[in-house]
Amino acid sequence: MGETPDLLSDPPRWGHRPMDAGLDVLRMIHFTGGIFLDAEFSAPWCVAAQVTPDDCRPFTPVPQGILAYHYVSAGRLLLRVGEAVPVTVSAGHIVVLPRNDPHVLGSELDGEPASVDHLIQPMSDGGLARIVYGGGGDTTRLQCGFLYSETPGDALIGILPSVMTLDVAQGTAGRWIESSFRFAATELAAGDIGSSVRLARLAELLFIEAVHHYLAGLPPEQRAWVGGLRNPFVSRALAKLHDHPERQWSSETLAREVGLSRSALAEHFTALVGVPPMRYLGRLRMQIAARRLRESLTSISRIALEAGYESEASFNKAFKRTFGAPPATWRRQQQGAAQTTAP
Repeated sequence: MGETPDLLSDPPRWGHRPMDAGLDVLRMIHFTGGIFLDAEFSAPWCVAAQVTPDDCRPFTPVPQGILAYHYVSAGRLLLRVGEAVPVTVSAGHIVVLPRNDPHVLGSELDGEPASVDHLIQPMSDGGLARIVYGGGGDTTRLQCGFLYSETPGDALIGILPSVMTLDVAQGTAGRWIESSFRFAATELAAGDIGSSVRLARLAELLFIEAVHHYLAGLPPEQRAWVGGLRNPFVSRALAKLHDHPERQWSSETLAREVGLSRSALAEHFTALVGVPPMRYLGRLRMQIAARRLRESLTSISRIALEAGYESEASFNKAFKRTFGAPPATWRRQQQGAAQTTAP
């Protein structure tokens, strides 16, 4: 049996046009933010990071719903969220973490990461905080910032991948973007805090561009949920399912939490997404489980629990029905195929 539509696909490459429903949601979100850290690392190095309220306080009252980003201006790094496969980020790329997940980054990720909280040299004279750290080898330079909004965008943010990268050097505006980052970072290092706002605006545009390309790059059968973003009730339902797929949801409890009757939610959800809420949840759970199996060494019993199954046996049965093989077999096949195609 073939795979179900991949609701959690990796972001596509620069060059597609945005989906209308995603545009509608993004137009309602007004972002602000800043850049707070200029870091220079030399190999070997490995640090654990997450944007904290203290990082944001110089620019704004402590926000909720932070989006973190790093712009790599020189060198390269590996970045990993949780137990996922690391992402390679090279110079000229911006990497966005839509939910500000804790992450590890470094020239290599095998060792115990140092906490960036213990490495930061505080701001002086209004300039950027600094980190200079590492073993003295190849250098990587990055600027770290955040975006946030007081306008709800939970449905869209909750559905995006945990890590999104964008090559800002590609496209007609690539050279302008790179020079803008360099110019703003230079001004910030010299103490011009106003440049942080300009750089945050640039980061907002790049985030929106990354979302556009992620949505537009999905094959038609994988876009079902995008249309649901137009409807506030369906949008809230999607956010709740994506935020807590492990919950023992029923049509009644989901409808109650979004403020509709069960029949009204089912009608709106099916019309916009293409399937009823509980069928959508079943597909979502399978895709989360498949991604975890493919990209991590997490035990099958734990993946079953995270996917909302009360027993490993019921998970195995549902997974085999969807993918045509038990989870352990499917994992071996996927990881074997990945090794065969690796350069």
